[in-house]
Amino acid sequence: MSELDPADLLPSDRMQSQALEGEVTQIHRGHRYAEAGDTFTIEDTTFEVTDVTERTLGDLTDADARAEGMDDLEGYRRLLERAHENFEWDDDSEIVRHQFEPQ
Repeated sequence: MSELDPADLLPSDRMQSQALEGEVTQIHRGHRYAEAGDTFTIEDTTFEVTDVTERTLGDLTDADARAEGMDDLEGYRRLLERAHENFEWDDDSEIVRHQFEPQ
């Protein structure tokens, strides 16, 4: 188990605030940034990574988008397009889901 910098897993202040409020409980990233059992602390709250799973963009659902603080999958897709230059949604693109919860 390792102590992570929260910015490595949750790259924006908005997402870190949403994690503190319980609105964000997972994040998909292009690479593995943590292992189950790793922890990170935002303000005075420590979170534990509970699961790390390899998936594809095509696996994502509206429930996944809501767990990342978005209203639905279409909103999540638009966010990715704005956040990443030259991003094109490809259902076969490999991603890694990091799920976490406060301890």
